[in-house]
Amino acid sequence: MVIGSGIAGLATALSLTKAGHTAVVYEAYGAASDGVGGFLTLAVNGFDALETLGLKQGARELGFSTPTMSMHLGSTGRHLADFDYGGSLPDGTTARTLTRSELYGLLRTEAARRGVRIEHGKRLASVEEAAESVTAVFADGTSARGDLLVGADGLRSAVRTVIDPTAPEPRSIPLLNTGGIVPAGMLPEGTVFPETGRMKMVFGKRCFYCYMRDPQGRTWWFANPLQRSSEDPSQLSPAELKNWLAGLASGDRTPMAAIIAATSDIIRPYRTYDFPSIPRWYRGRMVLVGDAAHAASPSSGQGASMAIEDAVTLGRALLGATARPDTAALEQAFGRYERERRARAEAVVEWGRRNAAPKVRGQFKRVFEDLMLRAVFRSLSRKAADNFDWVYGHHIEWESAPSADFQH
Repeated sequence: MVIGSGIAGLATALSLTKAGHTAVVYEAYGAASDGVGGFLTLAVNGFDALETLGLKQGARELGFSTPTMSMHLGSTGRHLADFDYGGSLPDGTTARTLTRSELYGLLRTEAARRGVRIEHGKRLASVEEAAESVTAVFADGTSARGDLLVGADGLRSAVRTVIDPTAPEPRSIPLLNTGGIVPAGMLPEGTVFPETGRMKMVFGKRCFYCYMRDPQGRTWWFANPLQRSSEDPSQLSPAELKNWLAGLASGDRTPMAAIIAATSDIIRPYRTYDFPSIPRWYRGRMVLVGDAAHAASPSSGQGASMAIEDAVTLGRALLGATARPDTAALEQAFGRYERERRARAEAVVEWGRRNAAPKVRGQFKRVFEDLMLRAVFRSLSRKAADNFDWVYGHHIEWESAPSADFQH
């Protein structure tokens, strides 16, 4: 049983199916989430993990290639440095920016094709454990029993609190996240953009933001305004939100204010969090994947990729499991999965938090940091390949002997 039908849950169901098991996904919401959410960038390590699930080629047909990040100062327009977004895989695959809905649709369609059942309107209320099974009890009064239960239910995971009621709360990051997509032809004539696929990231006077152009001429953008206790931009009307965001970018030497003004559907700003470490990833017949175990800041650019890596690693750990495996054998497999994932996942969370830190800038801090950022980023760009290979070069070797945990 997989609790949650997001990226982590669907990828986990596919991985478990590949390992020879029957997976059923239970989703709290009453319908599929087609068309819901903003966009994300899938890094090359995410594509590498998707290849194990047979989905890399399908994912390569979504969105558009964004292999380069270009850092700039908004106050002067000065270019700071360029970074490769993880380089490329041997077949030329690069990082790609796509809507969350596109990736979700790919995974959901493939899950259905492979016989994975998805049940909606099943919000987890409690879990009942027995010697040879585990039962999920849902808020609608129904229940389901299985050999194991995977918590793929995100940052506010119900499964996590069942595994460990003392688990810490997510850690707040004082940045909001918002964004949108502008159709081709909607911006003033003569607007200057970087070449297609280059992510122009700007440390603005009042806000950090990024914009890029896709091959169809659409403009994709996101912004990370500071979260202040005295205001809640999520409560603004669409017109007020647009004016507020455009005002944050209006003093910069970029077209960002015009981009915001041309956006008809702006994502309502939401708070961002990360989850640095929790004491337990599993207990008995229950285990966590994705944000339920380790949520990274959006500044890591690794949320979807890490969830897919988790899914593949868990499936690999359960190779060789037979029907009704005993609890001790499951815990041994879960332990190996955690040992393979914990250190990497927690390092990515901290890396993402470091990436977010320069975006948290007050007015006086901004003036000082503008003087320092060019030297800092030039130094980083010279060492980028060595610095970031541990993030983007990760590979999970699926082809191995079935786990000895299940050999009796």
